[in-house]
Amino acid sequence: MICRARFTVQAGPQGTMGPIHNALHRATQESAAMYHRSTRPSHSSRAASLALCAVLLAAGQNVNAGIGDGGESPRGRWAERMRGGAAAALPAGVRRIADLPYGADPRQRMDVYLPAAGSPAPGLRAPVIFMVHGGAWRTGDKAMPKVVEHKVARWVPQGFVLVSINYRMLPDTPVAQQAQDVALALATAQQHAGEWGADAGRFILMGHSAGAHLVALLNARPAAAVQWGAWPWLGTVVLDSAVLDVPQFMAAPHLPLYDAAFGTDPAAWAQLSPYDQLVAGTPPWQFVCSTERPDQPCLQAESMARKVHARGSRATVLPQPLDHGEINGDLGLEGGYTQAVEDFMASLDPLVARLLRR
Repeated sequence: MICRARFTVQAGPQGTMGPIHNALHRATQESAAMYHRSTRPSHSSRAASLALCAVLLAAGQNVNAGIGDGGESPRGRWAERMRGGAAAALPAGVRRIADLPYGADPRQRMDVYLPAAGSPAPGLRAPVIFMVHGGAWRTGDKAMPKVVEHKVARWVPQGFVLVSINYRMLPDTPVAQQAQDVALALATAQQHAGEWGADAGRFILMGHSAGAHLVALLNARPAAAVQWGAWPWLGTVVLDSAVLDVPQFMAAPHLPLYDAAFGTDPAAWAQLSPYDQLVAGTPPWQFVCSTERPDQPCLQAESMARKVHARGSRATVLPQPLDHGEINGDLGLEGGYTQAVEDFMASLDPLVARLLRR
């Protein structure tokens, strides 16, 4: 078996399974063929497995949000249900500001989760966790339970503000503009932070899968985010990205999905690659990676961490025996995984450390 994934597919109109199911079916056939043509576990066979797993595992949490074959978007209906579910599950006293705009497009919206007690201490403003969902740069939503449920339940009652954003996606918006959306959302959230009792200088970026790639792009070259009005942030948690080194990934066998995201021009690959864009003096990094995936995403995490160290910044790699979806959904549950992420967060700022010790 090439990859372990758990997901269901929502049928489209007229009983069809919709384009996401069809794409996954074709992707599975193509990557399985590439994998089995290899006589030994070469770089190419591992790369083929990596590409397949990235799609299947990312789709595992997002496929029901895919665009149907016609009529109203199932993604829109599903997102509405998720928004209602997330609001209903809020811990006592936690408040949510839904769909705060940071641009004119309907996808350029954010949800803000506020602690009941307001300021974490007299004269202090709350730190902010800024979360970017995944979904292969094509689907997903800021209110999905795996994106917010356990993170809100864990950290907002401790005095953190949590911001979860949507952004424009493929096929209408290329990945470079998606990164700009994330930067603009960050700048907007920082501008509003004072209204929420939060500190614009105490943001921690966090993203999963495609969202992890996007926050990694910002952290690799912070000046790009500053151009969109963002202020410096404390650090970044990268949750299971398979494409930190885009040229290396794209040079190996991969699925057509990644051509849609990154194109076929090696020069463009470098522009979208956190590894290639990395500058000296970035905010600290934590790379969380799944050890359950045969595509071995920890290899890219370790390579990126080595380059971060060589450029004079701090990075930690946190391998976890969880699948791709669990890396996202289990964060915030009591246990060693959440504690290790909190240890990194605490290392970024004394107030963050103080709140996490309460």
